[in-house]
Amino acid sequence: MAKITYIEHNGTRHEVDVTPGMTVMEGARDNGIPGIDADCGGACACSTCHVYVDPEWIDRLPPRDPMEEDMLDFAYEPDPERSRLTCQLKVTDELDGLVVQMPERQI
Repeated sequence: MAKITYIEHNGTRHEVDVTPGMTVMEGARDNGIPGIDADCGGACACSTCHVYVDPEWIDRLPPRDPMEEDMLDFAYEPDPERSRLTCQLKVTDELDGLVVQMPERQI
C-alpha cells in the first residue's frame, strides 16, 4: 500500500492507503475524498481530477503525456509545473508519501 495525502482547497487533509496498480484518482474516489470529481471515470477525457502536486514530488513522477497536457488546458487555474490529472498517476510503492492538493474547484 502507498499512503497518499489529499489536501482539500480549504486545507483539510485526507491520508489514505491506496493499492499499487490503482490511480491516484481511484484512491480518492474509493475513499470518498471531496474535490476530485473524475467525471470521465479516468479516461483522460476531462480535467475534473486535476490536482497540484507537492513541489518535492514533481521530479519523482513520470512526465505528462501529450493527452494529459491537452486536458490540463481545460483545468481550473493550471500550474505549468505542479498540475497533474490524478487519473494519469498510477500508484506504485515509490509513490508512498505522495501529497496532492485540490484546486478551488474542478471544471
